[in-house]
Amino acid sequence: MINPGTGVPVYRQLADLIRRPIETGQLRPGQRLRAEPDYMHEYGISRTSVRQAIAMLRSEGLITTTRRGSRVRVEQDIAEVVIGTDTRVTTRMPTAEERQMYGIAEGVPVFVVQRDGQDEPEILPGDRTALIGD
Repeated sequence: MINPGTGVPVYRQLADLIRRPIETGQLRPGQRLRAEPDYMHEYGISRTSVRQAIAMLRSEGLITTTRRGSRVRVEQDIAEVVIGTDTRVTTRMPTAEERQMYGIAEGVPVFVVQRDGQDEPEILPGDRTALIGD
């Protein structure tokens, strides 16, 4: 239940209520979340609060949103990338162009892999890459 008097913002309380069934598997990957008006009516909260909660979950990489609504994010296959001593790896959030080019969901960081002798760094989606030391 949502309690506006707790000092915790309403949108964070709603995000927690939605997050729990995602983390426990009650809401499965690809499953659609309820519509904004459903949350508004059930909890007696504003559309703004619902949208902030959804944006929070999206930025955490738990859900994706399209015009048709929000869904629990589907896990991707993980590629293992060997990193040697001649390699420098940093992380950052992708640009909008990189998100589109590599199909990266909002809230997912990228690894920037720069190997000695390589002019351009390799950009790898953080949710689909495991870095392995040699």
